[in-house]
Amino acid sequence: MRRRLLFASSVVALLHLYIGLRILPALPFDSAVITAGVIWLVISTLLLPLGLVARGISSQPLSDRLAWTGLLAMGLFSSLFVLTLLREPVLLVGYLALPAAGFATLKSSSAMAVPVLALLASVIGFANARRRARVVQVDVPLENLPAALNGFTIVQISDIHVGPTIKRRYLDAIVNKVNALQPDVIAVTGDLVDGSVADLAAHTAPLARLQARYGAYFVTGNHEYYSGADEWTDELRRLGLHVLMNEHVVLDHGGAPLVLAGVTDYTAHHFNAAQRSDPQAALAGAPDNAGARVLLAHQPRSAIAADEAGFDLQLSGHTHGGQFWPWNLFVRFQQPFTAGLNRLNRLWVYTSRGTGYWGPPKRFGAPSEITRVRLVPAS
Repeated sequence: MRRRLLFASSVVALLHLYIGLRILPALPFDSAVITAGVIWLVISTLLLPLGLVARGISSQPLSDRLAWTGLLAMGLFSSLFVLTLLREPVLLVGYLALPAAGFATLKSSSAMAVPVLALLASVIGFANARRRARVVQVDVPLENLPAALNGFTIVQISDIHVGPTIKRRYLDAIVNKVNALQPDVIAVTGDLVDGSVADLAAHTAPLARLQARYGAYFVTGNHEYYSGADEWTDELRRLGLHVLMNEHVVLDHGGAPLVLAGVTDYTAHHFNAAQRSDPQAALAGAPDNAGARVLLAHQPRSAIAADEAGFDLQLSGHTHGGQFWPWNLFVRFQQPFTAGLNRLNRLWVYTSRGTGYWGPPKRFGAPSEITRVRLVPAS
């Protein structure tokens, strides 16, 4: 652990050095401003690890305050680094195409633009992350959907990440908004927490107020396994949620059966071999005359197995929609879908951008959501 932390800290220091060498000398300011820039980069280098290790500090509120500081610095650094990289091809084109005076102007103006744009993106991203998630309405057209299931609603929340910067008040607002939608089913598709039951039980307590005609259902995400999955599944059952671990329930809605299944996280077997994610097992024994088969699976990459098992719809999260640009461009290298409604053969897959956020309190180009999914017949 110490070696990994030392390696990560060294990489962070080198990246800050890169930003400093590429931006600070080109700024058209006096030495006092440049010195202030150097001091900030040194402070940022020291702050970044706090966002990840502060949780190990038992003293409160010190732990949360350190996490807040480190994670805010991480969000700003991310934009500084990306914009510094993007500045390089701009400078190359300017060097080849502009006269010396024009290139000098481009060099200084682009250097000023990097911290200004990074700060602006971080401020907007913070506001987007901390506001209450908006409701996204999604109609999913299913073949041979019984008339009784037309309009059946599932409200999905995902990737809230209750932890150092997301607490009870934040979750209370989400629960209020979900209940106001009066859904048939509530689906919580994993990554609910970042921390232990002992530390966070008071902050997840609002989940006991979730209200839906057929109840609220939960499946594990990878972060539950980082935080003690067995303890959390016990706690969520105590709060009244139905935890689906490679199993299903049959909901009789107006005489039409709907199968609602859930699988453990795609990576669960790395933590507990007995909890390997298995869509086939989740559907085993389900009635053949089900009007719809819906799977809750934290990661979109469960979709291949879900399609083979015979599901009609999969609800997932995990990706956060990339959370903030440009990381949304890289999600596709790990997951088949980044966000929204997609099709894989006969299976519909809806990937939520998440209802909270992970790490830096920052969302830019990937707004949080509470998703109201409605089943409708295919035309």
